[in-house]
Amino acid sequence: MTFPFALRLIAPLAAAVLVSAPALGAVTVGQAAPAFALSDQNGKTRSAEEFKGKWLVLYFYPKADTPSCTDQACGFRDEFALLKVLGAEVMGVSTDNAADLAQFAQKNHLPFPLLADKDGKVSELFGTLINLGLTKLSKRHTFLIDPDGKIVRRYTDVNAKGDAKQVVEDLRQLTKASKP
Repeated sequence: MTFPFALRLIAPLAAAVLVSAPALGAVTVGQAAPAFALSDQNGKTRSAEEFKGKWLVLYFYPKADTPSCTDQACGFRDEFALLKVLGAEVMGVSTDNAADLAQFAQKNHLPFPLLADKDGKVSELFGTLINLGLTKLSKRHTFLIDPDGKIVRRYTDVNAKGDAKQVVEDLRQLTKASKP
């Protein structure tokens, strides 16, 4: 294989990696969470503003109804009652369309909103967007946002099956620390 030939093979891959690399550090712990408004699986517009005064678990995932994304969503479903007791709301975000999200939520009995970020703009704000040119996906990241709208935890190395339990554990510590 000659060098120019190899370069022609590698250049598109390198470009894809550069285009798809998420904007790491787009949001950081201590920073105000970016404002957003997206439609959920039922067509209702949901915004960050409606969760002021409450804890918010905002988790991003690549694709509804895939094995790891199902594990993650069902983990939050299974911990949902405890998260509510701890004062938290849960919302999932992906680049899927609302119809796919509605089907996913119904199939898995998800009691929380799934937001359709079709154009990837909210995923980009949070630094989770993977832009592959023809397709955009969200990386599996989770954000814990406090009642004042500040990011207090940013999970970037997420284990789909253990994500909800980790968030519950951290939320317990944070709510315990904030009580007089």
